[in-house]
Amino acid sequence: MKKKQKVLILCTGNSARSQMAEGLLRELAGDRFEVLSAGTEPATAVNPLAVRAMQEAGIDISGQKPKDISVYLGKELIHCLIIVCDKAGASCPRIWPGLIAQENRLYWPFDDPAEAEGTEEERLEAFRRTRDGLRRKLESWVEETGVAPG
Repeated sequence: MKKKQKVLILCTGNSARSQMAEGLLRELAGDRFEVLSAGTEPATAVNPLAVRAMQEAGIDISGQKPKDISVYLGKELIHCLIIVCDKAGASCPRIWPGLIAQENRLYWPFDDPAEAEGTEEERLEAFRRTRDGLRRKLESWVEETGVAPG
């Protein structure tokens, strides 16, 4: 059996954007990829509003945990690195040891929904917008790479 290609999704805290993207990509193409996520400064837990926004989309990320990039950096062969925030893009090594091809280092910065202010509903809406933006970006990428959904 052919090994799955590893996709690592990276952000700063690994508590919202990268966790949501990990859940979404597993849903879209998990049969083809081993989907991982990490942070340059990982939080202690996944943001509860990220969990709620994903539950609304029928995806459970409640069992996921933030991880430091050191878990993977130079220790895993990565087929594709997707960076989903500015801060991680700035602090992530330009040359990723173990990345199969440097052109597979994708930079898709999204605003951090955890920084949204307002009522809980207004903050949840920021997570929904991020979730939906990540879904569109990932769907397009999956289509471009020829991965069948599901």
